[in-house]
Amino acid sequence: MLIALLALYLLGRICQLFPDRIPSLLIVCLHVIPAALFAVIHGSRIYRWRGVLVFVFLCLGVGAFFEILSLWTGFPFGHDQFTSLMGPKLFGLPILLALAYVGMGYCSWVVALTILRCQNRTISGSMTFFAPLAASIVMVAWDFSMEPVWANIDHAWIWRDGGPYFGVPVSNFLGWFLTVYVFYQLFALYLRRREAGSERASYWRFAILFYAVSAAGNLLVAVPWSMPRFITDISGRVWQVSGILWATRLVSVFVMLPFAVIAWVVTADNGS
Repeated sequence: MLIALLALYLLGRICQLFPDRIPSLLIVCLHVIPAALFAVIHGSRIYRWRGVLVFVFLCLGVGAFFEILSLWTGFPFGHDQFTSLMGPKLFGLPILLALAYVGMGYCSWVVALTILRCQNRTISGSMTFFAPLAASIVMVAWDFSMEPVWANIDHAWIWRDGGPYFGVPVSNFLGWFLTVYVFYQLFALYLRRREAGSERASYWRFAILFYAVSAAGNLLVAVPWSMPRFITDISGRVWQVSGILWATRLVSVFVMLPFAVIAWVVTADNGS
């Protein structure tokens, strides 16, 4: 099942090569739903069903709270508005966007735990706080890689005031860090002193591979033939489309993939 979901997610990333032929909503669904199902199924063996459902509840609850709060007040992400690209909304927030926190949130958590050599260990002591911090960095790297594409090329959302990172404000990444840190920290407190499940390295590597495939998938982003070479954000700044694509690729290759490689190597060293 895990391999099938990973393959389905990979199919979604390949579909990005054909933005003129494949409906955008289908591509979004293939990005989000297989990843969320993967997180639930993979996590059920490590944290049991109760634990993984707590994780899902925290991701959805905290993520939706801050996203909706930001829509109303501009805190913590900044002032943005979602378009119809991602499908049905609840209180202005696309349901698929809220669900996106679950899949990549879980894989980022696994990558961080592995790098810290905390897999198959009870979360306690200083790791109760270091693990959420590390996972937040790994997760924000994912957002850093894809945000300009979804905002300025796919137009899934619009930033009211633009920003210095290809039209994205710095507050967006600070908001992401705050949001994911809160639900990671709450989950770490839930896990504190709870006995950890014991799984072989090969099982942990499924989630690490999923994160790596996400990074590699950013190399497949293509733009419609009709898109001009330059775009103008809502603040009037002009950005080169190829520059956005290359920024996405560079972050993926030099930030996300190294996280995945380090985690993969650690699992081999531990032999768990």
